[in-house]
Amino acid sequence: MPRRVNWILNLATVVVDVALIAAAFVAAYWLRRATEYPLPLSPRPFSHYTSMLVIHTLAMLLAFLLFRLYHFRRGLSRIDKTYSIAAAVSFGTITSVAITSFVYKNEFDYPRAMVVYAWALTILMVAIGRLATDYLHSRYRLANPTKVLIVGAGDIGRMLLQKISQSPSLGYQPVGFVDNASGRREVAGLPILGDTAQVGQVIRNMNVQEVIIGLPEASHSEMLDLISQCEREKATVRVFPDVFQIIASDINIHDLNGLPLLTIRDVALRGWRSAVKRTMDFIVSAAVLIVISPIMLLIALAIKLDSPGPVFYAQERMGLDARPFNMLKFRSMRVNAEEKTGPIWAKKEDPRRTRVGSFIRRHSLDELPQFINVLVGDMSLVGPRPERPVFVEQFKQVVPRYMERHKEKAGITGWAQVNGLRGDTSIIERTKYDLWYIENWSLPLDIKIIIKTAFSGFRDENAY
Repeated sequence: MPRRVNWILNLATVVVDVALIAAAFVAAYWLRRATEYPLPLSPRPFSHYTSMLVIHTLAMLLAFLLFRLYHFRRGLSRIDKTYSIAAAVSFGTITSVAITSFVYKNEFDYPRAMVVYAWALTILMVAIGRLATDYLHSRYRLANPTKVLIVGAGDIGRMLLQKISQSPSLGYQPVGFVDNASGRREVAGLPILGDTAQVGQVIRNMNVQEVIIGLPEASHSEMLDLISQCEREKATVRVFPDVFQIIASDINIHDLNGLPLLTIRDVALRGWRSAVKRTMDFIVSAAVLIVISPIMLLIALAIKLDSPGPVFYAQERMGLDARPFNMLKFRSMRVNAEEKTGPIWAKKEDPRRTRVGSFIRRHSLDELPQFINVLVGDMSLVGPRPERPVFVEQFKQVVPRYMERHKEKAGITGWAQVNGLRGDTSIIERTKYDLWYIENWSLPLDIKIIIKTAFSGFRDENAY
């Protein structure tokens, strides 16, 4: 993005933020005047709060700068943006109160309810305003796309292309691949423009602005050579890391008589974190079961009328600390569906499904009884999806650190699922996402996953 346009868009964002911060403050003033709680209320004219409005607005802008809200990152979800805005506004509110109290001491009437209203309204209004300014950024990116070269045409390269294609608002235009494999002229509809030794030449010929390297198997010397070629041509370089390279994110450095040692900390949820997660699981699952009980009753009736057999299907899965438990689902297949085949994964157009089962699996309604598993403590709302013991035995032989998924309770949904990795998808990729979730767990992350599931989890092309 040219600097001038980038500067104009940033300035527009600042202007919109200032207007909305001030509007939120004014709305908070009138809202406080309109409410009778808490008493006593001694209304003063708005002119009395003008100086406080100036301090409030400047404190918010300072907080937005400190929280890098004017550094626009492609691909950041709206939920993450809202989290950042909430954190910045909270910091700005505290700063504003502190400065006002210091400057005016006891001379200033500072209604506490008004402060709370201003805090909440600023978060809401700035978040809505960012939808408009983000739209301007995305429209410009679409009109002036960034040309991207993908290094590596293997599984990782194709996955990168798929992610780019699924997110047109990012403004990326893939021009092709660079790969050392011979005999192929194109992959997934994009041409192979040369081998890795020709990266610099391809960047010049195609006017490439950004290079994404998807060669996790490349040696250090090969990687350094690729990066060096890109930097010589002034192209931005992004590297997709080795599958398990980003997983060991919580590492401490210790000293053994002058010899540095890396210690990987146990990141399993314990203590207060486990208690917080369990409390949310219990409250939310109980509330959801009450709300969806009529829907579950209708599904149970449909299953009974559609085919002979029980309504529920209990299947053994591996949970926390690799302990088995019976996971509940609505029965979506014929009775004894695996009698001839043995344990196998469901596949697209699976002939074992019933008519009702095909519908409820497509919309993930067969998983609603798992809220009962959450309520009794066998599962969590969010966590790695549990696998059957027979598949766990297979996967742990070929996938590094696979068993570490079981340091957390299995979940109804998870980080891998909301990123499109469910059903018959790469178990290696799923494991990477599961371990990243375990090592980076937080309550806001759980809430984000639940929100993403609520908006997109009921219809997935890999759900069959």
